[in-house]
Amino acid sequence: MNFYIIVILIYLIALTVMNFWKSRKVKDKDDMMVAGRSIPMTKMVFTLICTWIGSGTFIAGAEFAAKAGWSALWQPAGAWIGIIIIYFLAAKIRTFGQYTVGDILELRYGPVARIFGAIAIIISFTIIVSYQFKAGGYILNAISDGAIAVDQGMFMAAVFVILFTTIGGMVAVANTDLPNGIVILVSTVLSTPLVLIAAGGWHKIKAVLPASHFQVFSEQFGGIPYLKIPAIGLSGMLLLLGVQSMYQKFYSAKTPQEARKATGIWVIGTMFIESVVVIMAVFAASYFWTDLQSGAMDHAAVIIQAAKQMIPLPVGVLLLGAATAVVISTGMNYLLSPTTTMIHDIYTRFIKKEDNSEDKEKDGKRLVVLQKILIIIVGVVAFLIAWKMQSVLESAYFAYTIYGVAITPALLGALVSKRVTKTAGLVSIISGTVLVLFLKFAGNIWPSIMVPVGDPNGDPFGIPIIYPGLAVVLITLIGISFFTKPPSKEVIDKIFPKKKKGKK
Repeated sequence: MNFYIIVILIYLIALTVMNFWKSRKVKDKDDMMVAGRSIPMTKMVFTLICTWIGSGTFIAGAEFAAKAGWSALWQPAGAWIGIIIIYFLAAKIRTFGQYTVGDILELRYGPVARIFGAIAIIISFTIIVSYQFKAGGYILNAISDGAIAVDQGMFMAAVFVILFTTIGGMVAVANTDLPNGIVILVSTVLSTPLVLIAAGGWHKIKAVLPASHFQVFSEQFGGIPYLKIPAIGLSGMLLLLGVQSMYQKFYSAKTPQEARKATGIWVIGTMFIESVVVIMAVFAASYFWTDLQSGAMDHAAVIIQAAKQMIPLPVGVLLLGAATAVVISTGMNYLLSPTTTMIHDIYTRFIKKEDNSEDKEKDGKRLVVLQKILIIIVGVVAFLIAWKMQSVLESAYFAYTIYGVAITPALLGALVSKRVTKTAGLVSIISGTVLVLFLKFAGNIWPSIMVPVGDPNGDPFGIPIIYPGLAVVLITLIGISFFTKPPSKEVIDKIFPKKKKGKK
């Protein structure tokens, strides 16, 4: 057993022990879903970083950068804009303080909106969990020098993620995110200059990489680059603006003020980490260019291989630890969230409604057990998806798109506009969900309309599905609102509470 595996196993075992210890605090639904609404600002910063910085950054982002060069900066740039916008909404989200985005959707648009929102969340988040498992397979395959096959590594990653999430819910997620966030930040700071030096500097990558890697919209990416590449950034921005796992973190904060302060620091941390990952991936692509071109190395694995082959062992193992950390943390975040939706938005809302009986403690424990069972079921489904997955980047793009189109516009409309109506919001959610799913599978029905032709991961007529999906959603959300009855004062007051006079 090599040194890399020993260190990472020790780290995972330490996290397991910590989570078993912290899980003693999980007594009811509030503990499982929102950590008793007690997360302080410092822990909030790192748990927000770990909510967003996942294998979408270290694996999908690396794949994007290795294939398209500096065009890959479009992907994180969308998220940066989203975080800046969400900064101004963080306090409002925490003040509303429920459990899921479905609470907001139903309040403004009715119970059917909650159901369709739940469907979009479950689909997109299960896919996101699946490529965390895929990333885990890449990592374990790399650190074992191929002794652990990618599929075996996927299984091991799935076991750890499912185990951690089942043990302690949001309590485990938040406490795991603190050390993971520190490891991610420190490792990227130390690794970036070492990768640049090992690659031979700027002049060397200019000589090795094709000119397309230095274009704003790389031609190497395929399809219609000036449409597809910004679409990936747009999908990331829309996901971030409405992502339920992040809203759960805001709901878990001690106070609205701490939620907003944590978001401000989160902006800086995320911009830094995502930028240096792209930089490392581009320089690493130059270093491994022959292997990438021959197919001997997967584009998604360039950061992982850089940690093994381009960086001295002490720092390299730290970077691999960071990659492992993001798989565990992001997998936990996105595994907890859809199961929270299943419990809160479907089970207790429509199947077995919560009552006001005296035996609330027993009911709370029953819901915790049910959610743990669902975590295992969703985790197994995510593993089966990962097993069949071809591209982490394409899977991430689809998951971001269906969520960003179906949920985010209606959710933001509910939070920032008093004029958006129930009918408009409901129609936008349903139309967004149906249209994106239809366009996604169009390539399997009419392969001739795809660009590239016959590629099921291509774009219908060369137009990325996020553009028609977002257009339809915005037209219905804004247009129908002008012709339908405005929300009642009672509904508006719950989202836009009046400020109390006197005390500030």
